[in-house]
Amino acid sequence: MKIAIIGSGYVGLVTGTCFAELGNDIICVDIDKEKIDKLNKGIIPIYEPGLEELVKRNKKEGRLAFTADLKDAIKKSDVIFICVGTPPRENGEADLSHVEAVARIIAEAMDSYKLIVEKSTVPVETGEKVAAAIKAYNKHKVDFDVVSNPEFLREGSAVNDFMNPDRIVVGANSKKAIDIMKKLYEPLKAHVLVTDIKSAEIIKHASNSFLAAKISFINAIANICEKTGADVEKVAEGMGYDKRIGKAFLNAGIGYGGFCFPKDAEAFIRIAEKNGYDFKLLKEVQEVNKKQRELFIRKIEKALWVLKNKTIGVLGLAFKPNTDDMRFAPSIDIINALQKEGAKIRAYDAEAMEKAKKIFSDITYCKDAYEAASGADALVILTEWNEFKELDLKKIKGLLKNPLIIDGRNIYEPEIMKKEGFKYISIGR
Repeated sequence: MKIAIIGSGYVGLVTGTCFAELGNDIICVDIDKEKIDKLNKGIIPIYEPGLEELVKRNKKEGRLAFTADLKDAIKKSDVIFICVGTPPRENGEADLSHVEAVARIIAEAMDSYKLIVEKSTVPVETGEKVAAAIKAYNKHKVDFDVVSNPEFLREGSAVNDFMNPDRIVVGANSKKAIDIMKKLYEPLKAHVLVTDIKSAEIIKHASNSFLAAKISFINAIANICEKTGADVEKVAEGMGYDKRIGKAFLNAGIGYGGFCFPKDAEAFIRIAEKNGYDFKLLKEVQEVNKKQRELFIRKIEKALWVLKNKTIGVLGLAFKPNTDDMRFAPSIDIINALQKEGAKIRAYDAEAMEKAKKIFSDITYCKDAYEAASGADALVILTEWNEFKELDLKKIKGLLKNPLIIDGRNIYEPEIMKKEGFKYISIGR
């Protein structure tokens, strides 16, 4: 199929590249000409395992192209995916101005039947509004369909998630649209759930909000474990064996970050409010997440007593491993709080330091974990990169002023750390 992907960010670039890998002809569009120029030169603007190789291969084989000419891409394509950003507004609602602008341009440019696919995370009823906008500006009066096809890609494993999906959700009102979407996804041999458009839109917000709730729940349990002397890791393991609960997202720590969970939870609360429902449960999920960072900061303060002029080594800046994404990363709030108290920060992250430099200009960026630990009064772990789990602990101990590690991700076993001579502080243990 001939497909246009409008928006070449995390979702658009992965979606377009993977569809090209499945044999489709893809045009990825973005208004950021600098980004398009880089992509045409083979420079990938984000870090996502496996993506760079796929982009280069499919571009070389002629299935993947990049352009800033939106109207031309629309005319050349049969299916158009809207993957533009829906950032939060000041009141927490999703900003749909980019979606609306794209809908108008599609309507004015299309001169034959088009299937328009909502891929961006949008509030319920957006599909209706997109269809109304296209109908109003349908310059050539051609037929079209709008479908909702929410993405469920995790940063750090997005390529694998696309190629091996748990499910594919298609919200559509016409048989023609459903048939096209089924044919498009047929090579993946995955379960396709067909719903109405509104249900598909809510599935996305409900899924992310539930996962956020699961994280906040285990963090609340971690706080109870600390107060009672229990071990949250064992509690989570015991819960996870229950098939109704499952093991995923039961990792106690400093809370969720990234762009999706914070944005989607807040947007879902606003969607509920607009429809007359007070989503108190989800508000508490947010509150637990916020408090978890504050509690971790207090752990550091308690361990070091006075933060002023203390040097703290920080391992991990990205909101999660295997990504360079700093959006809503817990490290931002934690480092800001430590600096406010006069602490000096030496930091290392496997991929996110270039993006972190746009946020923090007054911290020392190190070449590796050992350099971050060198001369520090404490080592703080904020992202669970695999390389941190394999560190030479004896070497780390020798580099630190004090053998103190405060672990926000529970990557080490307390007994081993005690045996190695560390004062080790973790979450819920």
